[in-house]
Amino acid sequence: MSILLRSTLQPPEITKEILERFDIYREEKEIPPEVAQQITAVITNGGLGLSSEEMRALPALQMISVYGVGTDAIDLVQAKERGIQVATTPGVLTNAVAEMALALTLSAARRVAEGDRYVRAGQWLQGNLGLGWTLFGETVGILGYGRIGKRIGELTRAVGMKVLYTDLHPTPGEEEAFRSSPLELARDCRVLIIAAEGGEKTRGLVNRTILKALGPDGLLVNIARGSVVNQHELILALEAGELGCAALDVFANEPQVPKELIAQQKLVLTPHVASATIDARRAMGRLVIDNLAAFLDGKALLTPLNL
Repeated sequence: MSILLRSTLQPPEITKEILERFDIYREEKEIPPEVAQQITAVITNGGLGLSSEEMRALPALQMISVYGVGTDAIDLVQAKERGIQVATTPGVLTNAVAEMALALTLSAARRVAEGDRYVRAGQWLQGNLGLGWTLFGETVGILGYGRIGKRIGELTRAVGMKVLYTDLHPTPGEEEAFRSSPLELARDCRVLIIAAEGGEKTRGLVNRTILKALGPDGLLVNIARGSVVNQHELILALEAGELGCAALDVFANEPQVPKELIAQQKLVLTPHVASATIDARRAMGRLVIDNLAAFLDGKALLTPLNL
């Protein structure tokens, strides 16, 4: 066996093609040592990743193909030290994730998910739900202004929002919209959308101070990684009324979601599905296959990480 498949890829025909085209070992709880010695490539996803210990257990490992763009669950330092190539699937999921960011923003501002529960529970018979607020004319702050962040900017401008952002550096031509820190960004917007990478550099970046700056009328949207938000401080800010509401597709310890978040009626919660469209997942799967084929043929990867 030469390729370790850590999880099933969607749609089903992608996994079927992988099993038919490549020499695959499907992961079990423990990989026999004789198999581990032969693994040269691993197919994984952003959530599972490949830990330091798991990588050390694969001495022949040369390539990791990620079904997604998240790499915070992979030991990139070890990968660089060992010369292990890492490929992700950027670009093909950009539109789907950006659409989800807009959908969550609209759902929270217009109380769509809350209204659905309200009707199903028969509460409409006792009176109206109450008022939401329009996005037109409001300011959105985008934390992380890469491919996905820029696409979110385009979509939110299309519904009449003013766009601000923060990143490592200003984007040429958009300097006026740049804010130097997440705190400055939160102070200047009503909606804060997180599109930053996960990992140690951004762990807990959005803390209670930033949430208080966003304010009791503010909305936090996270379609990036749960680790970017200090989840405990988010709960405290919501319970204290320091933050208006949140729409979350990602959490700190997925799939476990704290009961304190579930209890918040105004929150919109989805199970890490920002890229979960048939179109995006098919394109992601094709890129995984194409990167594997390039690796096995001794060619350059199509979408390598610069380690």
